[in-house]
Amino acid sequence: MVISMIEIPRNIRERIIELRRSIERHNHLYYVLDSPEISDGEYDALMRELLLVEDEYPELKTKDSPTQRVGAPPLKEFPPMKHRLSLLSIDNAMDRDEVMSFHQRVVKWLDNDNIAYCCEPKFDGLAVELVYEKGLLVRGGTRGDGSVGEDVTPNLKTIKSIPLRLMGTDIPELLEVRGEVVMFKKAFDNLNKDRSEQEEALFANPRNAAAGSLRQLDSKITASRSLVFFAYGVSDAVSIRLDSQYAILSRLNDLGFRINPDIRLCRSMEEAWIFAQHMQEKREGLPCEIDGVVLKVDSIPDQTLLGIKARSPRWAVAYKFPPRQVTTVLKEIGLQVGRTGTITPVAILDPVKVGGVTVSRATLHNEDEILRKDLREGDTVVVQRAGDVIPEIVCPVITKRPQDTRPFVMPGQCPVCRSVLVKDGVQYRCANISCPAVIKGEIYHFASKEALNIDGLGRKIIDQLVEKNLIKDISDLYTLTEEALQGLDGFGELSASNLLSSIQSSRDTSLERFIYALGIPHVGSVAARELANRFGSLDALMKARLDDLTGIPGIGMEIARSINDFFDTKENGEVIDRLLKHGIRISVPPEVIRHQSALSNKSICFSGTLTSMPRLEARASAEALGARVVDTVSKKLDILVTGDEPGSKLGKARTLGVQILSEQEFLAILQQGRQGL
Repeated sequence: MVISMIEIPRNIRERIIELRRSIERHNHLYYVLDSPEISDGEYDALMRELLLVEDEYPELKTKDSPTQRVGAPPLKEFPPMKHRLSLLSIDNAMDRDEVMSFHQRVVKWLDNDNIAYCCEPKFDGLAVELVYEKGLLVRGGTRGDGSVGEDVTPNLKTIKSIPLRLMGTDIPELLEVRGEVVMFKKAFDNLNKDRSEQEEALFANPRNAAAGSLRQLDSKITASRSLVFFAYGVSDAVSIRLDSQYAILSRLNDLGFRINPDIRLCRSMEEAWIFAQHMQEKREGLPCEIDGVVLKVDSIPDQTLLGIKARSPRWAVAYKFPPRQVTTVLKEIGLQVGRTGTITPVAILDPVKVGGVTVSRATLHNEDEILRKDLREGDTVVVQRAGDVIPEIVCPVITKRPQDTRPFVMPGQCPVCRSVLVKDGVQYRCANISCPAVIKGEIYHFASKEALNIDGLGRKIIDQLVEKNLIKDISDLYTLTEEALQGLDGFGELSASNLLSSIQSSRDTSLERFIYALGIPHVGSVAARELANRFGSLDALMKARLDDLTGIPGIGMEIARSINDFFDTKENGEVIDRLLKHGIRISVPPEVIRHQSALSNKSICFSGTLTSMPRLEARASAEALGARVVDTVSKKLDILVTGDEPGSKLGKARTLGVQILSEQEFLAILQQGRQGL
């Protein structure tokens, strides 16, 4: 039944108009001005909503809808370049279900469930077409609206990875090569560093930098920008006389084009999905940005049978990784006081989801970083997860800046105790050793798992202990009574008894843990282990000279001075004396293992939950037998130990050929190694 325009709800008609206007505006900002205001993920969400509404109400489709074309008109500064065959975009799939739905449509259309896919990492760059006549590059241009782009031939010729003449023999009369211009991460970082020094606006990401560099009216500027071209196909396979997408890529490589080394011919959709997950895990270590994996039906005859829709082929889909960049509002720049008194600016954000995680705070490092990026309270900002873990602000969106914003100025006083702040290099510090924030940080570090492991002593309890004046430094932990603890909010007789029992157990510790627990600036768990092994006792470490310390691997002059300064400070010595008087017993580290074991000189990683022992105990046991424990899976890893629910590390280890041990096999090696002591 045909629905008349009158029957379509008014709110639907208004929403579709709003979506089209918004998408066209963002197309112009992204493709024409190289100045995006929203992330790719947010843009994709708008387009997907418009597609859904138009599918439900086809009567509302118009010829000028953003769903009927690709990109935006070319820049007026460049001559137009008409593409002989349109450059189509590719439909997105956001999860496994959508990828499998695409596969089922292909299977149904071809009446064949034995489909091979050519899988290619999806670059986050700028799509271009290069035209070769009798082997010579005659012109090149951007995608534009898919039919007409911008002719940027002089700029493309400056990119050294683009051959000016095709290599080899049997050169086609006409060859239209399509690919992506990208900027490697290292080149991007260097470019933004230079722009910062020149007080120029920073690029938000490598894609933005590549697009801006390729559209320079002065090709000398383009030549200085370290751009790279990767070929990913041709306009039509007839020109190259091959019937496989994978074979076409191999042929382009022979003709002199750079091809992504991570392309993979997968014989099934399951194999293609495993490859996509592998690339998602590998993504951070790649030299250039990718935001997904493109899955193309490998057979060219099958591609022809499947055909195209209005704006995309039916034979390809782009599985998009969770977005790592989004935009949100910087509500406030707060100050956080660390356990050493260091003041760290923190961005308080409108909560936003990035990379599958909701982010409401991000580190700003220091005052210089804020001023370099010109971040202000009230700004709309681009947020990303660095290394897929730590959220950071990339830059502000200047076009959305409110008129009443003011540049950031570091306050002169500590936000907690109001003491005067002292400038220490690029950092500010609270010099008050009695600052409640410093004391709380020291106690929390002292009680942490890698330190004295006092179970049940969390931040909320520490806050109460310090604010009620029950603790003035870490040594006071060992003077707490059950009566005092029961006076705290949320504490009863049982919980107080449990915490005191945990504090009692912490009195017996190792030298390595005790050194780490003291919170000496710049001394982490690795340095603490090296110091414990080298000096063997706390007394010997406290008496160590600078040259004694700098002779230890990983201990440079800065760390050595920090250690000396810490033990030379009278108040620190008094705290250590009180700890020892309150019954802290420090065990002497065993001598370095000299015999060979199955773990000697091996790098080992743990994944999943171990049922026989805590992770820290397993780590210590492996190190006692000469192993080096790491946190990530790479080609350099020797052994992965798996417990319950090992997660993505297991799949990556299998792909890299890393030796995999079950928890039982690991325990057997430990037992054998201990017998050899």
